[in-house]
Amino acid sequence: MKTPLILASLATATAMIFALPAFAADSAQDFVDKATAGGMFEVDSSKIAEGTAHDQAVKDFAHKMIDDHGAANAKLETIAGEQKLTIPKELDAKHKADLDTLKTAKDDVDKPYVQMQRDAHSEAVTLFESYAKDGDNAQLKTFATETLPTLKMHKDMIEKIAVTGDAAPTTSSTTPAVTTTGTTNPAAPVPGANSFTEEQAKTRIQDAGFTDVSALTKDDKGIWRGQATKDGKNTMVALDYQGNVVAGAN
Repeated sequence: MKTPLILASLATATAMIFALPAFAADSAQDFVDKATAGGMFEVDSSKIAEGTAHDQAVKDFAHKMIDDHGAANAKLETIAGEQKLTIPKELDAKHKADLDTLKTAKDDVDKPYVQMQRDAHSEAVTLFESYAKDGDNAQLKTFATETLPTLKMHKDMIEKIAVTGDAAPTTSSTTPAVTTTGTTNPAAPVPGANSFTEEQAKTRIQDAGFTDVSALTKDDKGIWRGQATKDGKNTMVALDYQGNVVAGAN
């Protein structure tokens, strides 16, 4: 019978579709849409961070993003015009929400900006790698290939800032969540509007050395709380909006 063979083929095709990277582009226009939205967000968010961040390394990074992504955006717009493709004029809903989070941050923009940049560059590298390999437009494939090393460099830079800079999350419940001068900051976890998704929260907690992260819920103070394992022991764990991961927090 041919039916089982057909069903098996359909199952294989479906599996291949779902195996594609979440941020891959399936057409030239799709790539332009996603790359433009990401590039615009890089510039707009970095303009906010350059003016309001506390950590000089974050400010310097933001300035570089404005220069590098500004140039890449202009190049992409030129290529898209030549290829008769449409350039989006506004950010998508997700990037608009992230930008609003930075605009309304009252005290410390460093940590949310750094985390957004980590996420954005991870997505951008995936998008550009995929299109450079399998894209359907020669000029855009060349653009993706030529831009990819810069994106990877940005990704490495922001990861180092996240780990070593003032914007790095703390893992001690007695360390102030924000480094400032002449003020007393509350111990982490710090209440505040939390822009981390559940998956991002889980990843941040795992990055801090925890495993078996489960039962994550965001409380009315904007703090993600759940259970995890570290050093072979089960413990309660919390993640605040600044990225601070605290073990044993109630």
